[in-house]
Amino acid sequence: MPPATFESPELVDLFTTYTARPDSIGAHLAQVTAMATERDPLLVVTGTDLALYRGGGAPPVIEPYRLATRGFKELAGISHLGPALATLARLRELASDESGGDASDHVSWRTDAARLLDATKAARAASSTRLWRDQIAVRAFAGREESIAAMIDYSCLLTERFLQRALDDPAYLTMTAVRRDHLAGPAGHGDLPVPFNKVMIATFYLTGMDIAHRLITWLDAVDIGWERAMVIFAGQAGRPTAGVTQESHSVAGVVRAVSRGRLAPDRVFIAPHAPVFPPYKPAEQDTSLAKALELGYRRLWAGLRATSELAGGMFEGYPRFAAPFAERVTIGPGTASVSAKPALKGPDDWFALVTRLRVVMEDPTQLLSGAVTDYASSELVAHANDPSAVTVPGLDGEPYPHITQ
Repeated sequence: MPPATFESPELVDLFTTYTARPDSIGAHLAQVTAMATERDPLLVVTGTDLALYRGGGAPPVIEPYRLATRGFKELAGISHLGPALATLARLRELASDESGGDASDHVSWRTDAARLLDATKAARAASSTRLWRDQIAVRAFAGREESIAAMIDYSCLLTERFLQRALDDPAYLTMTAVRRDHLAGPAGHGDLPVPFNKVMIATFYLTGMDIAHRLITWLDAVDIGWERAMVIFAGQAGRPTAGVTQESHSVAGVVRAVSRGRLAPDRVFIAPHAPVFPPYKPAEQDTSLAKALELGYRRLWAGLRATSELAGGMFEGYPRFAAPFAERVTIGPGTASVSAKPALKGPDDWFALVTRLRVVMEDPTQLLSGAVTDYASSELVAHANDPSAVTVPGLDGEPYPHITQ
């Protein structure tokens, strides 16, 4: 039997003559194509930055968007209260199965519930209108700081009440109770004036609105010629399985909205394994590491594009591939399943909004925080990038108590 690692040098040489070598025929096509587009704008989006390579040897212009985000973790901490209660209910259920029905003394879920209760009380005490207005101070939130503080106060109190009841009566901690008394309702005696599902949408929208507002401001200012633009989303975005399609990559939704229909989907490539430059530090103004990757990025984009265009000449007369992105599907109570985030009829389309919460949790390709970023982006573009002119679903007009401190 020949060794498992044997390779025929002659046949392997034939393989590498076309591909897998810097001087291969395929590499030459990518190089020639890259040279033809060396003056076209190239936008590279990493998990932390946007880099615009204008071409012609000019240094890149870089905009950090992730590390410059303020209030993200604070809002995420609030949005996590819903999944945290559901997780505790699941832990108690598993503990009950293991113990033959009695999970009242199981250490894990009770310890976690007590820890969450303490953390929630501390967060409520720390949050205030002043904190959001003067310290966190997100420009896109201006004018809404009191409402945000009131929403957080309500969310924490609602969660504290639920946790305390669960600790006092472990049998209460079920997924049914989580849905009825926290997430969706209807709870008894008017105890749930704002279902927590609305809070989760509000926190996701606020975060998406902040990032979108900053990116729209920057992208409009750099004035990209979108019809000729080459776009690459490089590296990992969110959890390891997420952001690998234009539909599931939240920043792709922002870029698509800013282009106002001028960026063709086939000029955008998601490249999760492409190299990325280190997070940009504006104080140092050093773009050399990003600049060093420009040629590789251009050849990557050009090689993918050239191979796609080659297919049309080779297989003329057969159906062509069309990028799968399409209009989002409108859903209703009779819809059993969706394959992507559904369309939204407006900020009060709560069936579709909450369905998006389920989709981003259930579909591993989705970014958890990207439930409504595309919608926030589109709304901002439609309203001249003015955050005060859009409606934040789950926040604006909801009956949260007023907090003035």
